[in-house]
Amino acid sequence: MEYAGSELELFSHARHWKSYLSRQLTPFIGGRVLEVGAGIGSNIDYLMTANVQDWLSLEPDPKLTEVITERQQAGRLPPRCRVQTGVVDDVAESGFHSILYIDVLEHIENDRTEVAQAAQRLAPGGRLVVLSPAHQFLFSPFDASIGHFRRYSAGELKALTPHGCRVRRTRLLDCAGLFLSLANRLVLRSAMPTHNQIALWDSIFVRMSSLLDPLLGFHVGKSILMVWQKEDQWT
Repeated sequence: MEYAGSELELFSHARHWKSYLSRQLTPFIGGRVLEVGAGIGSNIDYLMTANVQDWLSLEPDPKLTEVITERQQAGRLPPRCRVQTGVVDDVAESGFHSILYIDVLEHIENDRTEVAQAAQRLAPGGRLVVLSPAHQFLFSPFDASIGHFRRYSAGELKALTPHGCRVRRTRLLDCAGLFLSLANRLVLRSAMPTHNQIALWDSIFVRMSSLLDPLLGFHVGKSILMVWQKEDQWT
């Protein structure tokens, strides 16, 4: 799993978006957590709650794991965080209660094998949480520049359901941001948004989406959330 990662610092400042994601994702996060493709660790501050016992940040790029390690050594991350360089196949542990792919699965060419390997490392009743860009018709030079293989529909993600798991939740998020993505696809064709564009989207459009998404039944959006749960209950 290799990707450019140049957008990570840019999107780490999208605080309203990350707060919105936190409200959507944290009900499924707890116990022993594995975050695959952790990048620079910017999700930890928003997704680690008191329900988390242990958090393993897994990242294939050693330069990025070094960033997480430096944050940890500086006391900017909770002591129950750990860091490992590698991909999911390198993880010898199992029994995770939550495994997260936050804007990661679209970077992985063989996504079916990936989710199957992740599911094998889940505890009974554990959750596999995937957030990815939605709608292939929105695929833009930005997607290509940061190493995306695809964008997903709900049906395409559901088709990846690992053996022994069931779909627990499917939602489309950021209905207002969908129109910005469409404008970039059809008009701007930008390979990388600017800081000002990210700030505009985060401060105005994300706030709009957080109000409108529930009214639209989470059926419209530029990002898709899918949560699978392994058979047998874990609480």
